[in-house]
Amino acid sequence: MFFAAALAVLAQKPADLAAPVEVPFRIADRGSAIIVDVAVNGKACSLMFDSGFSGEVMLSSAIDIGKPTGTMRLRDFVGELDAPVVKINSLSIGALKVQSTDLSCIQQPESFTESYGTHCDGILGFGVIRDYVVEINVEKQKFVFYPRSYDITKKTPDNVKTFLHRLEDQGLSSLELKCEVNGQPLTMALDTGNAFYITTHKESLIRVGAWDAKKKPSFMKSSWVASGPVDSFDMLLRNTKVFGVPVKESVWSVIDLPSSSVDSDGTVGFQFLKNFNITFDFLRRYVWLENYNGKTSEDQMGEPGFLIYPDKQGRYVILKVYPDGPAAQAGIQEGDILVMAGGKSLSMVSRDQLKALLDGPEGTICKVAVSRNGVLNRYDLKRMLMVNGRSSP
Repeated sequence: MFFAAALAVLAQKPADLAAPVEVPFRIADRGSAIIVDVAVNGKACSLMFDSGFSGEVMLSSAIDIGKPTGTMRLRDFVGELDAPVVKINSLSIGALKVQSTDLSCIQQPESFTESYGTHCDGILGFGVIRDYVVEINVEKQKFVFYPRSYDITKKTPDNVKTFLHRLEDQGLSSLELKCEVNGQPLTMALDTGNAFYITTHKESLIRVGAWDAKKKPSFMKSSWVASGPVDSFDMLLRNTKVFGVPVKESVWSVIDLPSSSVDSDGTVGFQFLKNFNITFDFLRRYVWLENYNGKTSEDQMGEPGFLIYPDKQGRYVILKVYPDGPAAQAGIQEGDILVMAGGKSLSMVSRDQLKALLDGPEGTICKVAVSRNGVLNRYDLKRMLMVNGRSSP
């Protein structure tokens, strides 16, 4: 089945260019996504580039690009959902006019701007550019679309700062590569749309011996995926390899539900990928990584121990208090209204600004004030790194 599908893909005429085309992009305010300007059916839009989305374009339903022409089934980490689609008659990514005429746009009634902390109208998926040789130059914040004569397999990696890998066979609609935990392989998709470092599943960690199936996670949290919120927790892993890159220590986000796909153990997200300039050639099935800044992981930040969401009145409501975290120990409860953080009123504070006020080095104090039934209470919360798999600080 795989070989028949692969031959069908290779039989398609690949997109080609006479010369390289450069397209600038920008990094979202919270440093978690790539935003690029495009035109869909003549409508100017700003889209988050998501290499983990196998479709073409997803737009807010507030943008009118035509009437729906059908539906499409979407799959995320744990589930599936159906969405209306509109035929794309023309699509430009900056100066690049996309050559394919068989493209479609999914429309969804959601606020992408709120999700990424900067103006965003939707998502640009892998399906649009999979036939091009594409460089994602994070260092200079630009895409470079190369002619097909540009062959990255001719490059010689040093396996210290530069790496060349062949894609795994099962990735017919994604960039699937190998990672290692405990010396055991995990297959992960290269996913610029994942704002975290790496997202995997508890079942995958059990398989490679990094998690005891009988163990209950501490600091259970929630992660939002397309099909809704799911239970998750953070896991500190040491001496791993991510796409062949040795990583001494990193924190992975772990979904506490089975995967919706048997092909992948999860995705490598932007907090890892932003340290690399990445060139992929999907048809030749190779990826080139250049570690331009010497980093492979980020310093972990402590947090006060609760999850918030803005209600219709614009207030920040405490949706969940993590068991055994600083907030729970102080007596903060779900449903409390967060009104101050870091000594600042939150009436004009964005979600990104609020996160910067709440998070900080482990052991430092986060001053907050919450309202419950009209009564204001103030707390000094000692920030904690709430992850599994580490000794107590």
